[in-house]
Amino acid sequence: MDLLDTLTAKGLRREIPTREEALAVLATTDDELLDVVAAAGRVRRQWFGRRVKLNYLVNLKSGLCPEDCSYCSQRLGSKAEILKYTWLKPEQAAEAAAAGLAGGAKRVCLVASGRGPTDRDIDRVADTIAAIKDANEAVEVCACLGLLSDNQAERLKAAGADAYNHNLNTSEGTYGDITTTHTYADRVDTVNKAHGAGLSACSGLIAGMGESDEDLVDVVFALRELDSDSVPVNFLIPFEGTPLAKEWNLTPQRCLRILAMVRFVCPDVEVRIAGGREVHLRSMQPLGLHIANSIFLGDYLTSEGQAGQADLDMIADAGFEVEGAGQVTLPRHRVDAAEAAGHACAPAGGACGSGGGCGPCGGHGEAAPAAGSAPVAADGQDIAPDSAPNDELRSDLVRVRRRGAGTELAPNA
Repeated sequence: MDLLDTLTAKGLRREIPTREEALAVLATTDDELLDVVAAAGRVRRQWFGRRVKLNYLVNLKSGLCPEDCSYCSQRLGSKAEILKYTWLKPEQAAEAAAAGLAGGAKRVCLVASGRGPTDRDIDRVADTIAAIKDANEAVEVCACLGLLSDNQAERLKAAGADAYNHNLNTSEGTYGDITTTHTYADRVDTVNKAHGAGLSACSGLIAGMGESDEDLVDVVFALRELDSDSVPVNFLIPFEGTPLAKEWNLTPQRCLRILAMVRFVCPDVEVRIAGGREVHLRSMQPLGLHIANSIFLGDYLTSEGQAGQADLDMIADAGFEVEGAGQVTLPRHRVDAAEAAGHACAPAGGACGSGGGCGPCGGHGEAAPAAGSAPVAADGQDIAPDSAPNDELRSDLVRVRRRGAGTELAPNA
């Protein structure tokens, strides 16, 4: 296919496709799907080999957020029966982080719900970063705390944070349809604050909220313009008790096309499959590894992921390898450019996962098919196709997290 040959050649040269080419990727047919994956896979291997970076979430503060993000199980007015707790103590967070690091994660993402941190909150997170790094000096730490005020990014950098996550989530044109308590410009400002302070900037999107192909292309080009080191791609899981509870708009094929489009637009950037991969990609998750070079290990913030060992087995079975602590995530040219600019992507070049204004990485309750403390893989289970009637929706696949940080149960890692 001429389109895929063109996109592959551009990706190998770090050239950005046109908007029309990006839209054409999303419009490809199921018959062309494996060709699309193979083309994106060539670009992925050029810049990241067969390495898969593992990231682990620690939810420092859960629920009770004053923001009204429609996709979020922690939003103002949410009736989702999620865990709600205030700030973990530094030693509790360090203990939770240790589980992920023992499972092979090289980055810990510290997340807190809320509009943004107070100065006292920054002090809390600084103490938590110190506790985690005292136990494992080589660990990378990403903070995801919402909208930043002046000098807060600099304080996080001084405390030892390596990265800051804040997602754009959707296009500027449709942002007001999902959130009214802050603006798209607020989010852009926070990403720029993080980058300006020398933190590795991480910013991504949530697909499946009813957006158009044009919206998806808009937000990915905007992320490229922001020069994020890491782009997490979340797939919405409609949580009961939120305004988007009935928005089941994704298929595995659609998810793979979205990932491929992101890879072509961001050829040399860490692309992470974040919240919702277990539910929406299901048995096609290994194909996603041929496009993305990063995933979360184990559970998310308010929902449960597949067992950590299942993630590790999937990576090995697909012929990939877990990225080691001593390996640099980003290609050398991006690391050199970041060092020259005084930014912090050199140690590992990636960042946290998703979320943004109200914090959560892995997508505000974007779920995985596990129940209680016994995770159950979703492979092979069908979710209602696009435009399926509500009585066919597989709401049983959305499982609230009941283990790990803030609970009495051991985490899944």
